[in-house]
Amino acid sequence: MKLTPTIQRCVLHWGEMGSRWGVSRSVAQIHALLFLSPEPLTADGIAETLAIARSNVSVSLKELQTWDLVSITHVIGDRRDYFLARKDIWEVLTTIMDGRKRREIDPTVQMLRDCAQEAKRDTETPDQVKERIATMLEFLEEMTGWYDQIRSMPRPTLLKLMRMGTRVAKIVG
Repeated sequence: MKLTPTIQRCVLHWGEMGSRWGVSRSVAQIHALLFLSPEPLTADGIAETLAIARSNVSVSLKELQTWDLVSITHVIGDRRDYFLARKDIWEVLTTIMDGRKRREIDPTVQMLRDCAQEAKRDTETPDQVKERIATMLEFLEEMTGWYDQIRSMPRPTLLKLMRMGTRVAKIVG
């Protein structure tokens, strides 16, 4: 794939954003390249296009497959693996959000639940600390419950809700 200035700018920026989100720059750049590419690419083609070591590309592709953002496909007459990214941006972003929730938020909620239960029996922990734990737990449970509700909405309904913006607040009162 030829990197036009526009594609290069987008790939580089996605890499920078990825590093700010805790994802390696090369993983994010490879994802951006595959997302933008009209055709599936081989690992060698990715390495050559982005000037990244082939071993780094292999590790990055495995990570992207773990996140379910990239899959392997094949071309008739070619024994190499080709890599294809999800092209629907809604699917990409919800897959990322679901993964982050599962890996980061859910364990935190469980830890806070455990701490809140433990705090009931704990006479050494100050009441203010117990209250802060309970408040964090309540907030995260509300947020995850809201996320689960939003996540289960059909896309057209969610789009309408998003487009309503702050008008929803007026309806709710």
